[in-house]
Amino acid sequence: MATLLLRHATVLTMNDALDVVEGAVAIDDGRIVAVGPDAEAARSRFDRVVDAGGGLVIPGFVQTHVHLCQTLFRGYADDLTLLEWLRRRVWPMEAAHTEASLRAATRLAAAELLLGGTTSVLTMETVHDTDAVLDALAGTGLRATVGKCMMDAPAEGVPDRLREPAATALEGSLALRKRWDGAAGGRLRVALAPRFAVSCTRELLEATGAAAAATGALVHTHASESAQEVDLVRRQTGLGNMAYLAEVGLASPRLCAAHCIWVDDAEQALMAERDVRVLHCPSSNLKLGSGLAPITELRARGVTVSLGADGAACNNRLDMFDEMRLAALLQAARRGPGALPARDVLWMATRSGALTLGLEDAIGSIEPGKRADLVVVDRTRPHVVGAPDPYSALVYAARASDVRTVAVDGVLRVDEGRLVDVDPEEVGAAARREARALAARAGW
Repeated sequence: MATLLLRHATVLTMNDALDVVEGAVAIDDGRIVAVGPDAEAARSRFDRVVDAGGGLVIPGFVQTHVHLCQTLFRGYADDLTLLEWLRRRVWPMEAAHTEASLRAATRLAAAELLLGGTTSVLTMETVHDTDAVLDALAGTGLRATVGKCMMDAPAEGVPDRLREPAATALEGSLALRKRWDGAAGGRLRVALAPRFAVSCTRELLEATGAAAAATGALVHTHASESAQEVDLVRRQTGLGNMAYLAEVGLASPRLCAAHCIWVDDAEQALMAERDVRVLHCPSSNLKLGSGLAPITELRARGVTVSLGADGAACNNRLDMFDEMRLAALLQAARRGPGALPARDVLWMATRSGALTLGLEDAIGSIEPGKRADLVVVDRTRPHVVGAPDPYSALVYAARASDVRTVAVDGVLRVDEGRLVDVDPEEVGAAARREARALAARAGW
């Protein structure tokens, strides 16, 4: 059983009391065994000791909305609105993916995420070859809940390769769960992922709701991201987007709904009543010109809101520090300074993410018994030095490049700012090669 000690640190536990303690975090066999000034005494010796140098130790970030498969699309889909972005760039490129390009995209994304302190993701992949994504993830150390995208409606601009009958789509997703849910020592899980109401028939959405209720699977989808999307749903169904998702049996604590920008008071009340989980992606929302999500209002109603970068095709990076800073600043612009304090933003990036994934008993805070998904953030860089409030330092001042150490399940994945057991040059070379080939297949 491997043991690890992170010492000489300020530990932001993100426990219920929001304790901030000086000292160390002791880890044994992937779990936290002690936290605080006496943690070093938990074992007579440790297999590895990491000196945090007075840095901040925080729970690993939990990004609840990403698309690993879109990492090779970075820079190919700029300056477009959501539906044009999908029709003209993203859907054709997803259709052009192969197993090799999906593996390259996954490995590149995992490298970027881990280097920036993200240890867990909820990701929606493309319609085909999702086994390749899961297989690639197994070797990265990242904790991931993965969904095969499901699309069966005759929506405008959807390539034939991305559309399949409802029964085929759902059977494929459930087969993935049988093969992969709980794999890699429990790090990998499988969700059900209907893309959004516009690209799915009522038959598929209702069947997904029934399957989720029967299996306990999470449902990962997009909802109310753009005004145009909301108008399309209303024209097709006669209902608002969230009311329609409720009618087809999807509105429950298992529903992880990305964006939720265009939700009115009645829809917000419905989301609170049904305990729908919201995945907030501020950078993506700004870049696509989709709008500003009512995060302050949703949280005031008790809705669980977590954070994600979305895909590299609409961000164009997978940096939780960016998302935390923007989340706070945008709500300050909407509702006034302090509408979303730094401490609450870090809670969204850790505890709320864990709750959204149904992993609140395993990750999201630094407490004995929990999995050791931990990050050390350097406090010696000029832009962080002297900040008296550690929450403010993390949300408003720190950058992804300040991450020094990352552990997942107590295994070091980033050490002194470098990936462990991964050759970044090889990962980058494979990504560049596959990106060029993919773009050629898509006709760019």
